[in-house]
Amino acid sequence: MGSFLGVAHVIGPVIVIFALTMLAPLSLAFFGGDAALYAYDESILIAVAAGGFLWLATRRHKRELQPRDGFLLVSLVWAVLPAFAALPLLIYMPQLSFTDAYFETASALTTTGATVLTGLDTLPPSVNLWRHLLQWLGGMGIIVLAVAILPLLGVGGREMFKAETPGPMKDAKLTPRIAETAKNLWLVYAAITLACIIALKIAGMSWLDAVSHAFSAMSLGGFSTHDASVGFFDSPAIEAVLIVFMTLAGINFATHFLAWRGRSLGAYLRDAEAVAFVLLMVASCIGIGWYLWIMGTYESFWTALRHASFNLISVATDCGYASVDFDKWPIFAPLWMLFLSCVAVSSGSTGGGIKMIRTIVQYKQSQRELVKLLHPAVVNPLKIGGQVIPNNVVFSVQGFIFLYFMSIVILTFVLMASGLDYISAFSAIIACINNMGPGLNQVGPAANYQVLTDFQTWVCSFAMILGRLEVFTLLIIFTPAFWQK
Repeated sequence: MGSFLGVAHVIGPVIVIFALTMLAPLSLAFFGGDAALYAYDESILIAVAAGGFLWLATRRHKRELQPRDGFLLVSLVWAVLPAFAALPLLIYMPQLSFTDAYFETASALTTTGATVLTGLDTLPPSVNLWRHLLQWLGGMGIIVLAVAILPLLGVGGREMFKAETPGPMKDAKLTPRIAETAKNLWLVYAAITLACIIALKIAGMSWLDAVSHAFSAMSLGGFSTHDASVGFFDSPAIEAVLIVFMTLAGINFATHFLAWRGRSLGAYLRDAEAVAFVLLMVASCIGIGWYLWIMGTYESFWTALRHASFNLISVATDCGYASVDFDKWPIFAPLWMLFLSCVAVSSGSTGGGIKMIRTIVQYKQSQRELVKLLHPAVVNPLKIGGQVIPNNVVFSVQGFIFLYFMSIVILTFVLMASGLDYISAFSAIIACINNMGPGLNQVGPAANYQVLTDFQTWVCSFAMILGRLEVFTLLIIFTPAFWQK
């Protein structure tokens, strides 16, 4: 109990600081005179009061947190903040249930992009800004989670690979202090976001659309200000800009920092994840474009390539934009896109799924096992980019992948048992655990998650947080060993 109260003492100030981010949509509502102005006043007061009370009530339990506390802290922060983020939606839209409001904001903060809202085109600008700001803040949180927090718990990228992985993970300390590292990565994240805003404005978006879509593109969140998503604009220029920035967001932000610090593109070439990710994207776009053309989905190869490239990269990077209803494509194409959403993006990016580095490790381990069958006595260390990966890291990767796929299987069966059809259930869980957004069939890009029952919605909310916290971090607090002294 003392451990829980010590963690609660930290969460109180986090809630208060989070409440201050509502000043951005509050300012837009005030100067723009939109109808949601009062929702932010009340929400800020409630969140500040709740956070302040929690901090005061637990001040006697203030202490230095242990690594074990970190698992509980991270899990609770990502579970609690969506409830406070939902306040403006609940106040402005009283017809919205708490379940749906929580799902919407959990989707935003985990950068999943699944939505239960319709009529996005007519929402007050401040509400759309709040939804997209949550995604952008979630993206910043993910970078810090991946680079600064999870390594301290022993489950993050740099800790897991013990500085043996090539590319940026090899630089175990980009700067001497974690806080300095996080600050530098935030600056890179903010700078690329600003570039995205300007590029989208030049490509033809309004300022609100440009800011909103830059926030969701860089966080790989995929929210849009329009029900038709990016298809609303029907603009090859806008799609091209988003393709570039979604690809950048799918690469480890530590690599971006190293490239900026060294004023050289060599950092990208030395990053095995980035190289594999980009090559896989290029090959898949050409292959799916050719497939859609051959299957007669589009009359022109270039039209097929345009739609295949945008939607495939959107899904593969776990962003979740849609320019067309890809659910109507021949089933091979959307299923390949869902598969890519599991494995494509780099660790340290704002995307989800297994991540490319684990995919590479598992692939090379499979090759090593085949060689060992033929030559039992051979010494064949697993290497990536010339660096030897220790066996304990390989075992960690295998454990993660097992839990990841078992989570998908179990949660899919739970949704099926609740009455959802197989394709909808399977694609919804894949989309949520990968933080990707749209699935297929009833939760496809032309629909949304509004069709789900409350129970199904909570299952998907759990899947989003489970995927965002890299499975281990959340599941460990459900083990008896975690609560034993």
